[in-house]
Amino acid sequence: MTPAINSAKKAKIPYTVHSYDHDPTATSYGEEAAQKLGLDPQRVFKTLVAQTDDQALVVAVVPVATTLNLKQLARAMGAKRAEMADKAAVERVTGYVIGGVSPLGQKRRLTTVIDSSAEHFPTIFVSAGKRGLDLELRPADLAKLTGAGFFAIGERR
Repeated sequence: MTPAINSAKKAKIPYTVHSYDHDPTATSYGEEAAQKLGLDPQRVFKTLVAQTDDQALVVAVVPVATTLNLKQLARAMGAKRAEMADKAAVERVTGYVIGGVSPLGQKRRLTTVIDSSAEHFPTIFVSAGKRGLDLELRPADLAKLTGAGFFAIGERR
């Protein structure tokens, strides 16, 4: 069990764990998950961590088929700008390794923003806290557990 799965279990929300054989040479963990689980990449979400101009770290949850729009994220946070956070800082603060960062069960709870496209699906897939492991849950449950808001922060590539 990962902290993410334990978090969902403790909250008593409905969820399903999906696993796949992770390829250590994969460079896009989210796209690998979508492909190996046979899912629409719009329904599989990656967890990214950014830093706003006031040095606050924020979690952005966006579909793997999109890129994070840092301007929109900054706007959602009431900041002037945002940039991707340092990978070492992400691992230290979340307790997860890059490619396995989950929006749930982080060592330190960070402000979280979920792309509004998640609301169009009955369930979405996010990392369960380990490469090769995803958690399927309702977007509203993810928002409730993370205290997140929904904003248009992803943009198609």
